Order: sequence, then C-alpha cells, then structure tokens
Amino acid sequence: MVSENVLGKPKKYQGFSIDVLEALATYLGFKYEIYVAPDHKYGSPQDDGSWNGLIGELVFKRADIGISALTITPDRENVVDFTTRYMDYSVGVLLRKAEKTVDMFACLAPFDLSLWACIAGTVLLVGLLVYLLNWLNPPRLQMGSMTSTTLYNSMWFVYGSFVQQGGEIPYTTLATRLMMGAWWLFALIVISSYTANLAAFLTITRIENSIQ
Repeated sequence: MVSENVLGKPKKYQGFSIDVLEALATYLGFKYEIYVAPDHKYGSPQDDGSWNGLIGELVFKRADIGISALTITPDRENVVDFTTRYMDYSVGVLLRKAEKTVDMFACLAPFDLSLWACIAGTVLLVGLLVYLLNWLNPPRLQMGSMTSTTLYNSMWFVYGSFVQQGGEIPYTTLATRLMMGAWWLFALIVISSYTANLAAFLTITRIENSIQ
C-alpha cells in the first residue's frame, strides 16, 4: 500500500511484502526501484499469446521482480518462477454464536414422535395379546394376588419388560412364552438403538443455519 504520496517525489510503499523486499536488499546488497504495472493488472494471457500486467512486465524483462498479492496459477508458472508462497487467505462469514437452550424433553429427541407413538401402541397391543393368551389358557394362580394375570398386570409386565425391569407374573404357557420371547428381542433392539442415538445426540454438536 502507498504510505506517502508527496507531489513531485516517488511514491513510498509499506506492507509485509515491502518488509521482505527490504530484508532481501539488505542481505543480498542490491538497490531497487518500485513501480506499478502500466495497466494496473496482475497479469493474464492474451489472444496473441502475450501477457499483460505484472506478469507481462516480467516476461518482457522490463522488471526483475514482481511483488504483489498474486495468485499462483499453472498458466503463470509456465512463464515465470514463483517463490514459495508465504501467505494463504480465504473469505469467511462471521456469525453470532447461537444461544444454547435447555430442552427438558431432550431425552425424546433420538426418536421421532411417530416412532414413540408406534412403540406405545405396540406395548398396549402386546399386553392385550398376553392377556388374551392367558385368558384362553389360564395358569393356576389365585385371582386378585400380586401375580394374577389381569389386563392391568399384563400391561405392566409388558411395559416392565420393555424398560428392562422384569416382572413378577410367571407365565407358564408355551404360547405366552413365545410371545414374550419375541417381545424381549424387539425391546433389546429398540433399547440398543435408542441408547446409541441418545449418545450421538448428546455428544455431537449439531450445526444449525442461523441465516438463509
């Protein structure tokens, strides 16, 4: 950038590239004069194969060194030699950090609402089937006891099995045991999937687009 522009005197420049040039001049013992390319361009190939701008000044040997924030491209490397690049930059967009909100129902996030509804309906359906199977072939248990096979106890037993808490009702019929075996396998798969999704949901930060 131009640091001084006094009328009638050469322009003076400043910046990181100028500091590098000053260090090189001191180390190697040479003098230099800075001038801007006549067309004020970086340099691009023309239709006749020549170059304009800064690259053109180097190609036609009107300049010994070109100093600028110049992008290194394969076409330019074919006609001039570049030093090792010493600066990289990119364009970014700054956004305000989103405010974190506490959701008391975050434990329900791993599954969709429709899936939770299906699971609740399955618990009721399996509980009803277990009750009907025991009603068709009842075990020898005293009615009204803690282990009686009422509809309420059947529902509670199925729900307890789903949340891996067990139950107190000894179902002895083969059909009921086959039903509960399939239900336990289903519960194992659902609980494992829920645990994995919940762990991923709590550990991975989800990026939300605050702008469109």
